[in-house]
Amino acid sequence: MAMFDAYIEKVSGYIDEMRGSGRRCKELDRPGSPEELREGLPVAVGPGANPGIVLRSDTFVELGNPQAGSCAAFLWTDRPSMIRDGRITLFGPDIQESAEASLPFGQVLMVGGEGLDSEDHEKLQQAQHVADQVDGYMVRSASQNLWSRVSRDAAGRGFGFETLGRALMSLVKAGVPAVSAVEILFVTTSKEDVKRLDGVVSGFKEIGRSILKETWKARGYDLDCSLDCGSCKDQAVCDEIRDAIVARRKKTESGEAGRRA
Repeated sequence: MAMFDAYIEKVSGYIDEMRGSGRRCKELDRPGSPEELREGLPVAVGPGANPGIVLRSDTFVELGNPQAGSCAAFLWTDRPSMIRDGRITLFGPDIQESAEASLPFGQVLMVGGEGLDSEDHEKLQQAQHVADQVDGYMVRSASQNLWSRVSRDAAGRGFGFETLGRALMSLVKAGVPAVSAVEILFVTTSKEDVKRLDGVVSGFKEIGRSILKETWKARGYDLDCSLDCGSCKDQAVCDEIRDAIVARRKKTESGEAGRRA
C-alpha cells in the first residue's frame, strides 16, 4: 500500500529532525514474539490484566491531558522492511522521572506485515487500544488523541515507556498474526513537538476513517460516525454487530465445510 508508506517515511523524517535538533532521545531494540515481549515486564499484560480504573489520587503521571497536548496514530505497510521491529524511540522524559507530572504525549505505532491489507485496518486500530489489557495503565480517552494515566503502584514496580512499548507490541502481534514487525515512537518533550507530529500523521487518519467506512459499507452497514471506537457511546452496539457478523461467517464456513465433507 504505497500511499501509506509515504506517512511512515514522514514519521522517520520527523524522528531524524528531532534527533538532529538535539532533543533528548532514548532508543531501545526489543524484537520478539508476543510471549518474548511480555517476559520480564513489571506488570501483567493481556485481556483483563487491569482490574480497574486509575483514580487521580492513585496517579503517578498523566499523559496527553488535552491541555498538555496529545497525538496518537498507527501506520501500517505490507513492506515490513520499512519497519525496525522492536525499536522503541522516546523523545523527552520517561515515566519514572516524571512523578506528579502531566506530560504532553505523542504515540505512533508503525506496523508491517507482508500479508497486511485494508481488511486488517480495523483489527489494527482495535489492537492499539489497550483498554483493560495493561495493569496499572488506564486510557481515559482515545478519540483522535490519547489521554492516559500510569498508577503509582505500576510506577513503583518499574513501569516506563519500555514497558508500555513492549506491551503494545505484544498486543498488536498477538491480535493480528499477519504483523511481523512493530516500531513505536513516543514523544513527551513539548506540546509544540506533539502538535507537529499530529500534523505529520493527520492525513493518514483521514484515509483510515475512509477505509473503515468502506469496510463497514461492504458489510451492509453505512455508518455516519467518526469511527473513534475507543470513546464512542455506541461502541456496545457496534460490538454486537461485529459479533453477529463473526457468528454468521462461522456458520457459513461450517455449512460449506459440511457440504464438502
